[in-house]
Amino acid sequence: MNDIRELEQKPIGGLLFKYALPAVITQIVASVYNIVDRVFLGQYVGELAIAGLALTLPIMNMIHALGSLVGVGASARMSIVLGRKDIQWAEKILANSMLLTFFFGALFLSVGYLFMDQILGIFHVSAATMQYAKEYLFIVLPGMFFTTMTFNLTGLIRASGYPNKSMWIMAGGALLNIMLDYLFIILFNWGIAGAAWATTISMATTAVIAVKHFLNKNSFIQFRRHAWAPKLYIFRNILMIGLSPFLLNFGASFVVMLLNSQLVRYGGDLAVGAYGIVNTYCMLIVMFILGICQGMQPIAGYNYGAGHNQRLLKVYRLTLGVAVIVGIVGTAVVLIMPRLMMMAFTKSDELITMGIPAMRYLNIMMPLIAFTITNSQFFMSIDKPWIAIVTSLSRQVLFLIPMMFVVPLLVINWGGQGLTGVWLSCTSSDVFGALLAGLLFTTQRKVFSPDYKAPVRKPRKNE
Repeated sequence: MNDIRELEQKPIGGLLFKYALPAVITQIVASVYNIVDRVFLGQYVGELAIAGLALTLPIMNMIHALGSLVGVGASARMSIVLGRKDIQWAEKILANSMLLTFFFGALFLSVGYLFMDQILGIFHVSAATMQYAKEYLFIVLPGMFFTTMTFNLTGLIRASGYPNKSMWIMAGGALLNIMLDYLFIILFNWGIAGAAWATTISMATTAVIAVKHFLNKNSFIQFRRHAWAPKLYIFRNILMIGLSPFLLNFGASFVVMLLNSQLVRYGGDLAVGAYGIVNTYCMLIVMFILGICQGMQPIAGYNYGAGHNQRLLKVYRLTLGVAVIVGIVGTAVVLIMPRLMMMAFTKSDELITMGIPAMRYLNIMMPLIAFTITNSQFFMSIDKPWIAIVTSLSRQVLFLIPMMFVVPLLVINWGGQGLTGVWLSCTSSDVFGALLAGLLFTTQRKVFSPDYKAPVRKPRKNE
């Protein structure tokens, strides 16, 4: 308990570094799973394999959405109740989050296998690309259950005062994934199936290690028999906070489906492959920013629960500044060497040429994306779910959906290419999303007032 109390005692800068660094490494490591798959497939299998893997991204994101619904909500709630020094409540959050993970895991496995053809059929792509996507999904779906369990438990490990351990669990899984990719794809020549098996085995391994942490008698928070009784109020509290990242990921998956359809319409299968590569780099920067924000989350949640509102303001400002700097650096790298980054994933000159402008258009507004993400994650951390939901959905859903249909037509009317319009629609939505995030932030400045007291979500009757 003494270690967790440092969140209300030590300087904010040191705390953010201590919690953000492992979270950043964890997020980058999580990105490695997809990045490594793309590198190996692009270099040793071909561009159609990359396009096939890109088709699975919306489905994978939907599964991650279910995982974030539980994992993010549970870790945010745990930080707040630990700020109130309620250990038993924290242990109930741990056990009930696992019950939710099992339920949603059974749900997405059933839907994924029963409706795989129908879901992939939305993209209207070639039979060759579809074959790669189906082969990958059939193997990797069980691994996604372990992925959601791992993300849930490592978030709770970090929230309960073990940020470094959370990092090492994910880092070990990523290293195992790289080794298995080399073994299965290059040495065994299993192609895209090898990438799927590597991901599945590595994530199952990390899930087992994460479970063992909460079985250890030396752990601050543990699995205890009393905590496993289902509590509706805990389910509600977890899901209310987790609803923001869930809707963001689920909405983003739906948007990617629409975006892929537009890419096929204006650029064919290769455009989908180019987007898969570009989006990988985008997600690497976003994951870096999310890691910083996840380092903020236990500090903000704990101090919000404890009523230390001036420390809350300090951690918000510092997190925002660091996140925006990361966005600026990420944009600069793209502008300087887009071709080099494309060449890391493919040898196809046509794919590289198509991806270079996409790399610039989709990353140019990364500082504004950092602002939007920080605001969304901050309000999620302090139990303001509806503000977080609107902020997170603004960029990738509310603005992007209409723009991906309107902007290409405008570009064509102005004498340009429809594919350029698809890329520009992403850029435009980033700008409008940041403007809305700023407007919503101004309506919630009261949380930084010294007199503001965080409300307590108590059980309702019969809960």
